[in-house]
Amino acid sequence: MITGLVIKAYNGYYYVKSDDKVIVCSLRGRLKKDIVSLVVGDNVQLQPIQADKGVIEGVLPRRNLLRRPLVANVDQVVLVFAAGNPEINTSLLDRFIVLTELSGLNAIICINKVDITGSIVLAELTTVYRRIGYPVIEISAKNEIGINDLQPYLNNKITVFAGPSGVGKSTILNCLDPALQLQTGEVSSKIGRGKHTTRYAQLLPLKSGGYVVDTPGFSSTEFNDVHEAELAHCFREFNNYSRMCKFNTCLHYKEPLCAVKEAVNNEQISPWRYESYMKMLMEIKENKRG
Repeated sequence: MITGLVIKAYNGYYYVKSDDKVIVCSLRGRLKKDIVSLVVGDNVQLQPIQADKGVIEGVLPRRNLLRRPLVANVDQVVLVFAAGNPEINTSLLDRFIVLTELSGLNAIICINKVDITGSIVLAELTTVYRRIGYPVIEISAKNEIGINDLQPYLNNKITVFAGPSGVGKSTILNCLDPALQLQTGEVSSKIGRGKHTTRYAQLLPLKSGGYVVDTPGFSSTEFNDVHEAELAHCFREFNNYSRMCKFNTCLHYKEPLCAVKEAVNNEQISPWRYESYMKMLMEIKENKRG
């Protein structure tokens, strides 16, 4: 019995990296009952059958599990958005940040295509997120600008690249390591978003060490399993003020003497961040009613 790391799952087979080779494995029957019994990123025990084939007999304990994309044992998430084409959507960015916070993962914000805009709005955006505590890396993958600023964050980590389609995730990964040779797609002029060029999640080894996960593009997130009280904790900048609210169960919505709302009025908390929070809170409340 040997151990290895699942780097790809495709057509019912699992590609497991063990030492310096990849073994194509089937899954022992008892592990097939649960859809998340084995996912990319899992460390497994396998029984070799031939030099490059084996059977997975067991899954080692996980540190974490992301549900979307379905990946285990992730260290961090790089949230990729574009400065333009398509325009950056701060509401969607905040939704992604909430998902990383709920998963207990660090979020790194990567703004691509900075060569096509020099907007004051972008400068304000980067300032706000850096002040909250999120690293913000500004790059142009097309012109290979800023890639060296992103590289050190990835070394010896398992990193998920997530974000809407068309923002250049695959192009960025090709810049980080040209050997990856990922297919890229242009943004559609009709629908204003990119074509989905990534079909399934897989761990891609970087020559500098570590793995990246290039995931299928998606533009919606759901909070079906999130409780109202959890949401506010996912907005880091709220924490400095929420302890001063009159009620310790304050949701920063209609409650009186809310220090968070006062901080928004005084521009100590970004109005658009609070607006993002309110949209998500209303969605969670609606889900509860449904």
